[in-house]
Amino acid sequence: MTEPSWEERLEAVYEMMHEMSRQTEAQAMVRAYAQRIGKLFPSSRRISLSRRELSAPQYRITRYSEWTDEVDPWKQKERLPLLREGLLAELLYSNRPHIIDDLQVDPNDPAAEYLEGQRSLMAIPMLDNGEALNMVITTQTEPHGFDKERFPDTFWMANLFGRATHNLVLKEEVRNAYVSIDQELKAVSEIQQSLLPKSMPDIPGLELAAYYQTSQRAGGDYYDFFPLCDGRWGFLIADVSGHGTPAAVVMAITHSIAHLYPGELYSPSELLTFVNQQLSKRYTSKIEAFVTAFYAIYDPKDHSLIYASAGHNAPRLWRCSQQRIETLDVAGGFPLGVSEDAEYDEATLQLNVGDRLVMYTDGITEAMDDEGNQFTTERLDYILNHSCRTGAEDLRFGILAAVDKHTRGAPATDDRTLVVATVH
Repeated sequence: MTEPSWEERLEAVYEMMHEMSRQTEAQAMVRAYAQRIGKLFPSSRRISLSRRELSAPQYRITRYSEWTDEVDPWKQKERLPLLREGLLAELLYSNRPHIIDDLQVDPNDPAAEYLEGQRSLMAIPMLDNGEALNMVITTQTEPHGFDKERFPDTFWMANLFGRATHNLVLKEEVRNAYVSIDQELKAVSEIQQSLLPKSMPDIPGLELAAYYQTSQRAGGDYYDFFPLCDGRWGFLIADVSGHGTPAAVVMAITHSIAHLYPGELYSPSELLTFVNQQLSKRYTSKIEAFVTAFYAIYDPKDHSLIYASAGHNAPRLWRCSQQRIETLDVAGGFPLGVSEDAEYDEATLQLNVGDRLVMYTDGITEAMDDEGNQFTTERLDYILNHSCRTGAEDLRFGILAAVDKHTRGAPATDDRTLVVATVH
């Protein structure tokens, strides 16, 4: 047979590399490679071995050119022959490349059926972290069937392909892991969403609107409304330190503790004290998390508002009748979960018709543009200053539109929660 010219070999190699580069699945890549390499370097048989997750002298036959049914060694490991000892085990565990010019196989060798009728053998170890965890065996039916001058090039080319295949396997594993994690996070997000109010409560004298957005699938922001038996309502907004699933778990814990408060939630300071003690005793001291929170009780009969804060961003109150801003920062205290002995003060104020109250988490005011400039409370106050002719829903929309404009529509890097109340 005439030896192919270098141009023909180059074209064959190019076509093989071109096809390899388009593969996205390891099994398909190995199949295509075997077909191409068989044309470039003809052999009688090809046997692939693996000792991953095995101890000497065990090994598996992962591929065999004489098999009629294709087996995926990554997904169908139970179908792979498991052998021990013999010639192939010696070659595999030697960690070295070999050529056997005059192959003589003991009929009692565990792999005798795979080597029957073969007279020469080439063994190429596929190195991983310095160990031959896999090996490719090619055989010929004639002695001295392999060109030793080409053996070094064959060795390094095979190992480059092995690394490419391994990387593709890792890529698949990462992709599958991401899909699995994403499904779990989606479930966490759905559970978390179920903990939030399904709709705005109907409170005499108030119009309410809210917004909730996590920076990831799940987040640590939380808001809630508590109907009290005398017609009063409790408003709670909170922000767990951190992001993602850990924050979401603490958020769910905070929600449960708040709803397990033994009695009516008439005192903002008592509720925050109760939640703080439970978090500090049972949870946050072990996971180094904390929760900022603001809880207020509104009485529709006289428009009074009693509030307490646990290190939370002070809500903004715009007095339309007086054209001035007030910050609800008179009563404060440590974030929840920092100190079991923390105490919380209360403050009372009177709401008037036309007032606009905005409760928010720091994801609103600390939202950044591409130069690192925060949205700030000053921009929030500017919107409030021009809100006296708008209702709660329009005010909510205006704030979010301003934040989006400031960040140029960039994805949120922190959870964003907003609760707006207008007095009428």
